[in-house]
Amino acid sequence: MVKLTALAGCLFASLIGQSASHFLLLYPPGVGFDDSIEGTAPCGGFTVDFSKDNVTDFHVGGDVLALKSIHPQATWLFRATLDQTASGNWTNLLPAIQQTGLNNFCEPNLQVPVSFAGSKGVLGIVQDAPDGILYQCAAVNFVAGAATVTQSVCSNETGTTASFVADPSLSNLPSAASSTASSTSGTSTSSSTSSSTAKPSSANAVYGYTGLGMLAWFTVIGSATFLACLL
Repeated sequence: MVKLTALAGCLFASLIGQSASHFLLLYPPGVGFDDSIEGTAPCGGFTVDFSKDNVTDFHVGGDVLALKSIHPQATWLFRATLDQTASGNWTNLLPAIQQTGLNNFCEPNLQVPVSFAGSKGVLGIVQDAPDGILYQCAAVNFVAGAATVTQSVCSNETGTTASFVADPSLSNLPSAASSTASSTSGTSTSSSTSSSTAKPSSANAVYGYTGLGMLAWFTVIGSATFLACLL
């Protein structure tokens, strides 16, 4: 009985560890992640440093943005800037996208203004979640052309859906958009007012794959805690 009680306590602790997570930037690699300060703008409490960060090529004609969210429903804003300090001059790359269904979410064809090609810059990912506004950034080299999407990098959780929504909390972010964005970037406006029935640019992709859902979260995040209790 004591052993069962201890196991239950460990299981609860592992689940608490999961619930403390907000979202993870899987690709491109982020400049840093700390769950406790992810609500700090503009990059989740981290400073962009091109001399130290993992700088990735990002194709202006369309490239992959892969994320993992712990929230059953949350809204994303994807933006970019040529300000290497990430302190302003942001361009919204799409209207706000509401994800329904937790875990993996991928935008396989995120485009930025063609004028960005040949410059270093920052991709900013903002999530409007039940526990507040959360931020992460990736330091990138903007390059010409379009990327080849692979399933190993870009996949969506089974049952995940996405649609454009109006989200005042995201559209009112300081320096959230630039009026100089090229029309090739999809939609770039100072507010996300598209109809909730609209589709993101990846709507033709299959939003789903055979995944483990919540079990995957337990396996990846909570397994160490739980297995320690079994020993």
